Amino acid sequence: MDSLNRNALELADEALDFAEELDIGARELDNGATVLDFGHEFDGGVEAGLLLAEMQTAGLATVQTRMDEVAGAPFQHVELTSDHPALALLCSQKAGWEVATDDFEGLGSGPARALVAEEDEFARVGYEDVSDFAVLAVESDDYPTEAAAEQVADLTGVETSSVFLAAVPTACLAGSVSIASRAAEMTVFRLSELGYDPLNVVSITGSAPVAPVAGDEETAIARTNDALAYGGEVHVTVREEFDRFDEIVSTANDEYGTHFADIFESVDWDFYEVEEGVFAPARATVDVIGGDTYVVGERDEELLAESFGI
Repeated sequence: MDSLNRNALELADEALDFAEELDIGARELDNGATVLDFGHEFDGGVEAGLLLAEMQTAGLATVQTRMDEVAGAPFQHVELTSDHPALALLCSQKAGWEVATDDFEGLGSGPARALVAEEDEFARVGYEDVSDFAVLAVESDDYPTEAAAEQVADLTGVETSSVFLAAVPTACLAGSVSIASRAAEMTVFRLSELGYDPLNVVSITGSAPVAPVAGDEETAIARTNDALAYGGEVHVTVREEFDRFDEIVSTANDEYGTHFADIFESVDWDFYEVEEGVFAPARATVDVIGGDTYVVGERDEELLAESFGI
């Protein structure tokens, strides 16, 4: 498998080439790092969000929109398919890097994580990237600073001028679209955390509704998580049986049925205090090759309608 960061760099170049058409921006910081603006000073849009999701998965997933319904209302859904789920989703798309400096805080996702490879997922998959470039998506309502880019460069071992940061607030259309693509990633992560070998996940397709863009970051974070936990659906093909497939969906958690705004408020918006099991899709079909097919979980249309203001 080629370098995840090299794959993602090609998509970053595509974003630069079509920035005007995508209504995104690009800026070179004084230290040479490149910031791609997917929703801070530019409007972005659905196509920008889809390209961002491709970048986060290092080009190892097909990402597209389709029309479906939420509580009887037509809504865009994002559908992601990957035949390389361990690499594309655990080693790349997962938001596992907290970028924190004196002047910036953001949540990092994307293949630059694989250059550090200190999270448990990388040992489970047995992958560590080697590249002269680092591509990281940074979710924050603040614009990335030089210090943030330097931290990424230091930890990944690349030159600062070789750092590409895709900056996106949650409260923008590209943010809603890219987060809706995470249903599959959440599923592979849950399986891995429950003790299932992620390399036995052969293929996965996930979808979730695109949450309406909120007027502030906290509401957007809560609403996009509602979209996944109460509207996300997956179909996954695996090699081996497992006696805990019923735990990969959000219905298995005691908090099921609670708006994420209330869940986050109960822990003063300290996401690391939230039980991991709530970050899961609503419904899943698991096909075991040569074995049984399991269907677990359910969508909560009423809660989605409340969250989305329908």
